Amino acid sequence: MKAVEEGMDPRVRMWAPVGQAVALLLGPYAEVVLHDLDTDRVLAVWNPMSARAPGDPSLLGELSALDTSARDVFGPYEKQLADGRRLSSVSAVLREADGRATAVLCVNLDRTPLEQAAAVLTAFGAPAVARPEPLFEQDWNEQIQHIVGAYVRECGRPVERLTRADRLAVLARLEDAGVFAVRRAAPVVARALQISRSTIYGLLAERRTSRDATPSSKDHAP
Repeated sequence: MKAVEEGMDPRVRMWAPVGQAVALLLGPYAEVVLHDLDTDRVLAVWNPMSARAPGDPSLLGELSALDTSARDVFGPYEKQLADGRRLSSVSAVLREADGRATAVLCVNLDRTPLEQAAAVLTAFGAPAVARPEPLFEQDWNEQIQHIVGAYVRECGRPVERLTRADRLAVLARLEDAGVFAVRRAAPVVARALQISRSTIYGLLAERRTSRDATPSSKDHAP
């Protein structure tokens, strides 16, 4: 910790265990800074990731403009170091016994290791070329999984939360792919959509009735 040794501020003495604990738990990827709201100066720094030291300007202009009387915690919000590292930061307003805000404790977490790990995991085993369709065009079970999975990714909802309209849309895609021309396809579709076979048959009947009731362009030809 970098802190003023002589005449240590009582707020530093009070919050030093918290700052040290957070820095130890998240170190070396987290910096903890205690700011004086009244003087806009740094009171203490644990695990510094920049050249800031106690007594330096805090430059909390943005936080000072916020309503610290109504809120105690701000964030997580994004900050960036001069070397390009991105941080996720949280600021906690510290108050006296009478409720007056006198200090702010900020935790700045370096996201670089997390982003690097995410990039590695994303790249690991990722497909490099398009799916060779001739290998799957006869595999109707694979087609069902592929079509249902593609729709789930597009709509952003898990299978169990698909609406009736969603299921009808999926069935339309499956019909267009000729899946239901295959015997025993309906039970497989039911399992993929996590619904009963009777529900599948009901949806198919609803879709076909609706389709048959829709006038074709020939019906309106002169």
